[in-house]
Amino acid sequence: MEFRRLGRSGLSVSEISYGNWLTHGSQIEEEQAKACVHAALDAGITTFDTADVYAGTKAESVLGRALAGQRREGLEIFTKVFWPTGDGPNDRGLGRKHIIESANASLRRLRVDYVDLYQAHRFDRTVPLEETFLAFADLVRQGKVLYVGVSEWTAEQIARGAELARELGVPLISNQPQYSALYRVIESQVVPTCEREGISQIVWSPIAQGVLTGKYLPGQQPPADSRGSHESTKSMVSRWLRDDVLERVQRLRPVAEEAGLSLAQLAVAWVLQNTNVASAIIGASRPEQVTENVKAAGVTLERELLDRIDEILGDVVERDPMLTVSP
Repeated sequence: MEFRRLGRSGLSVSEISYGNWLTHGSQIEEEQAKACVHAALDAGITTFDTADVYAGTKAESVLGRALAGQRREGLEIFTKVFWPTGDGPNDRGLGRKHIIESANASLRRLRVDYVDLYQAHRFDRTVPLEETFLAFADLVRQGKVLYVGVSEWTAEQIARGAELARELGVPLISNQPQYSALYRVIESQVVPTCEREGISQIVWSPIAQGVLTGKYLPGQQPPADSRGSHESTKSMVSRWLRDDVLERVQRLRPVAEEAGLSLAQLAVAWVLQNTNVASAIIGASRPEQVTENVKAAGVTLERELLDRIDEILGDVVERDPMLTVSP
């Protein structure tokens, strides 16, 4: 495993991190989830990403139990706040009450005294940004949060947040966007802004919800056990299940073989070629998926190979920066 600094901070994270968005507490049993976490640890992954809203707070609890007994100083544990975690009017958003209460609840579920990174899961237009960052600053000064990040914020929102964070002494060091060879909406605006502000990307869905593994074939129905068939996830995958996209992905096979990689490894390695990306989040329903995908760490893809990927994918790549818009 290789490690990179997160933003201009002193925090190092594993190039590949383990996330439990769609798996823990929902799609797989807890023992299987624990096996995946332990496979990640065995592979050298030290960075674990979750959120209070995943599986209705269950994902944090499963991760907390799976990491029990590990040396806390050897881990980087990330979680998020924004989406509803209850039925009350203050059980959502980035108001002070919800942030403070959610942070304390996350710490209990994760069985830790602090999280390394606490992320605003979306931008909240209904709350003054000053209120949000004052709450983050208090958590940092209480020692419950070491660093602060955001997720799926626009370039303008990130710039505003970074300016306010500097004024309040809040260590804002990361953004967590969707990013893959098929989905590059952050490249034109978000990445340049983050480079200027000393903020790194921790990217999710580097294999485009599994499409870049090549398991979805043109002209065929999605495999029964895939995200393309599962009721809770097929709507997210459907945008890529077009024959023109799937045919291009199949044409990447010889490129991956030439690099000595599987298609999934090629996809993860591709996002890591972006120097503003500190870590790529992988999920897994089986331990062997973790073991396989971590082989993308430390891989350097030559410029000629990257150009061939661009040529093959061509106009099926999504690049519209307006798609990075919080609710």
